Amino acid sequence: MSNEVRDLFDRWERVWHEREYDLVPSCVGPNYIRHDENGDRTVTREAYAAELKDVHQNRPGVRVVVYDHTFTADRAWFRFSFQWLDPKTGEKQSRAGMQSYRIEDGKLVETWVTMRPLGTSWADTAQDRWTSVKS
Repeated sequence: MSNEVRDLFDRWERVWHEREYDLVPSCVGPNYIRHDENGDRTVTREAYAAELKDVHQNRPGVRVVVYDHTFTADRAWFRFSFQWLDPKTGEKQSRAGMQSYRIEDGKLVETWVTMRPLGTSWADTAQDRWTSVKS
């Protein structure tokens, strides 16, 4: 595993879990191409940081739980789930997905995301951290 890529995703995990939005410029290229449920689009890193803030506001305590990953020098792949409590009901919510990334100059520049329906999760045990190796 590339230390540079591992370090990138250690920072990216801090953006997601600790809301350290000041790390976004060290993680995301000036333009971030996204292929997801909203279609294909290119967003600036600032616009994407704003989207992350909205996710955190609308899903307080959201966690990205990683079950499996692979890194190369310019690619990464994750099998993950979002987990959060519904702010209105307090009920646990989850949604499983898979995501791959293209990396240039040590930053995320393109991603492909596929999500399973609300209420889905993976049956196996999650990793401790995004970049840890399952035991």
